[in-house]
Amino acid sequence: MTEKAYFATGCFWGAERKFWQTPGVLATSVGYMGGDVTNPTYEWVCDGSTGHAETVELTFDPKQVSYTQLLGLFWVMHDPTSLNRQGNDRGSQYASAIFTTTPQQHEQALATQAIYQAALTKAGHGKIVTLIEQAANHPYWPAEGYHQRYLAKNPNGYDCHSSTGVPFPH
Repeated sequence: MTEKAYFATGCFWGAERKFWQTPGVLATSVGYMGGDVTNPTYEWVCDGSTGHAETVELTFDPKQVSYTQLLGLFWVMHDPTSLNRQGNDRGSQYASAIFTTTPQQHEQALATQAIYQAALTKAGHGKIVTLIEQAANHPYWPAEGYHQRYLAKNPNGYDCHSSTGVPFPH
């Protein structure tokens, strides 16, 4: 049995590649979540008027990779203390967010947030600003075709991912 997961870490191209390279992740796509416009386009999302975040949708096999392992990857692949910004990318589409699909995912997201916050605080970083909400309240809108697996088609393409440099405690 497979599960779905939704993560927003800034630019979705690099995040999608990191997730598709993860053993146990069976499929990925990129799209938009968290906003209030039906069927948004990239242009609308980028102008900041929709409230959507660039999001990666994952289908994964929990027997091969746990949701907690995916969360560990999520926390370190971007800077969750940066509000609506990752590196030079600025705007609401670059928000840090987790959209959970089950009560167990929600609990695990909150638990790993607390664990990572403790590690960040110890390293002198600020407060995590990641939005953690139920996916059921935020429809997933697939992005345009040219965004799907963009870095497979353009291996040297843009991959902005900031990081705190703080590993996730295991």
